[in-house]
Amino acid sequence: MFINNFDPVAFQIFSLEIRWYSLAYIVGIALGWLYCKKKLIKDSHILQLFDDFITYLIIGMILGGRLGYTLFYNLKYYLDNPIEILMVWNGGMSFHGALIGIIIASILFSKKHNTNSFIFLDLVALSAPIGIFFGRIANFINSELYGRATDLPWSVQFVLIDNIKRHPSQLYEAFFEGIILFFVLGYFFKKDYLKVPGKISALFLIFYSLFRFFIEFFRSPDPQIGYLVLNLTLGQLISVLFFLTGVYLLSLKNEN
Repeated sequence: MFINNFDPVAFQIFSLEIRWYSLAYIVGIALGWLYCKKKLIKDSHILQLFDDFITYLIIGMILGGRLGYTLFYNLKYYLDNPIEILMVWNGGMSFHGALIGIIIASILFSKKHNTNSFIFLDLVALSAPIGIFFGRIANFINSELYGRATDLPWSVQFVLIDNIKRHPSQLYEAFFEGIILFFVLGYFFKKDYLKVPGKISALFLIFYSLFRFFIEFFRSPDPQIGYLVLNLTLGQLISVLFFLTGVYLLSLKNEN
C-alpha cells in the first residue's frame, strides 16, 4: 500500500501559491503545442494559424471544463455559491465539458479563417493525451477523483480523504487515457488518417470513451451524484454518448 500525503501546492512565491493542478495544465498545453508544431503539422498555412488557434483552445478548454463541471456535476452547490465558479484553482473541471468547449472554439476559429474545423480538432485529439496524462497525475497528487476501496497490493491511502485503501484510479486513467491513447492515435496518424479530416477525432472519442467507461468501475462516483441508471456513474453515461458520437462520425468519414 502507498500512502498519498502530497501537498497540492507545488511551491509558493511570497503569498502566491503555485499548484500542481495549474502546472499540469501549463506543461500539458506546452508539450501538446510543441508536438503539433514539430511533428504533426505539415501544411504551412495551418502551421501559421496554429499559434492563434491555441488562444481559442485554452479559452474553450477552461470555460468548457469549468462550466461543464458546474452544470453536470455540482449545479446546486454553485447556484448557492456562484462566486466559486471562478475559482478554477480549487479544482473542479469536467473533461467532457472541456471537450465541448474545445469543439465550439475550434468551429468558431475555423469559420473565422475559412478552414475545416476537423483539421484543428484532429490535431487536438492527437496531442490531448499528453495533457490528459499530466492532468490525471495532478488529480492523484491532489487526492481527487480517487478510486473505490480495494485490498490490492498497489492500493493507495489518500490521507486527505480517509484511511481507506483505494484504487489509484487517477493513475489508471493517466496510463490508458494518456499513454496508451497517445500511441493508439499515433499509430493511426502514421496510417495517414489525417488525409480525411475528422477520422482521428472520431477515433479519439471512441477510444477515450471506452477507456473512461471501464476505468470508472474502479473510481468512486461523485458523492453528490452517486450511481445513476443501471448503477452507472454520470461519467460512464456521458462516455456512452461520446462513444456513439465517435462511431457515427467515423461511419460518416468512412463513406467519404
